[in-house]
Amino acid sequence: MPRVQMIPWNFRAGAIVSRKRKTPHEKETMIERAQRSAAKIFAVTYLLNLAIIMVVFPRFYAPYLVWENGEETARHFVHHEEAIRIYLAGAFVHGVGMIVLLTALYVLLRPVNRGMALCAAFSRVIYAVFWFIFVLDMLGALRFLAGAGALRGFGPDGLAALAGAQLDAGRDAYYIGLAFNGLGSALFAWVLFQSRYVPRVLALWGVLSAVYEGLCGFAYLLYLRFGVIHSANWYELPPMTFDVLLCFWLLFGRLKSPETVLAPPSAA
Repeated sequence: MPRVQMIPWNFRAGAIVSRKRKTPHEKETMIERAQRSAAKIFAVTYLLNLAIIMVVFPRFYAPYLVWENGEETARHFVHHEEAIRIYLAGAFVHGVGMIVLLTALYVLLRPVNRGMALCAAFSRVIYAVFWFIFVLDMLGALRFLAGAGALRGFGPDGLAALAGAQLDAGRDAYYIGLAFNGLGSALFAWVLFQSRYVPRVLALWGVLSAVYEGLCGFAYLLYLRFGVIHSANWYELPPMTFDVLLCFWLLFGRLKSPETVLAPPSAA
């Protein structure tokens, strides 16, 4: 009976599927392309988002806003519902932009510190949720002011009081979200500091300004008249300057390659 010659098989790791595996250089190139795309998306989206809110807020909302007085603000809304709804449309688009921004930042910084980037993105998601709650509360205030159905029995003063309470609740939701936004922005900025994608001085300014914003939002929860003592313009301006500078760096500067090194494959 003839002997059958057995063909030796090579079961070493990677011997069979070596063609399907990408080299470390290919992996790194793919990651860098995704990061560079995310950086551009973040910069363009933030600048557009900032332009939208800088137009709709002073033009369609600020003229009728009475700080820390929701009832008086509601009285101003009565004859300017169309302007308020234009502001709410812009605020909604602004909220959608927040989701795009946090996603882009997560994609950009995930290879550097995945855990911290995920925590930062989650904090920014919470801020976006509270932002939409703020928008919904304003829509609810407009419904109160309309006085439809059984609400007519409250009269103009009663409706203004109900709408004012709704606006105050929305403002409280905004400040709760602001604390989470400060936390998420500080974590993102710290990962930028670790990555050296941008100058470390800029990243450090981002950390400090975000912590400052978060503390101001938390201070409002402890002392309701904090918004009167310390204007929102002052604690939103520092992180805004960081974000604008970061956008220009990502658009016109060169995103440095990460200083992470792929671990060598273990010996079989």
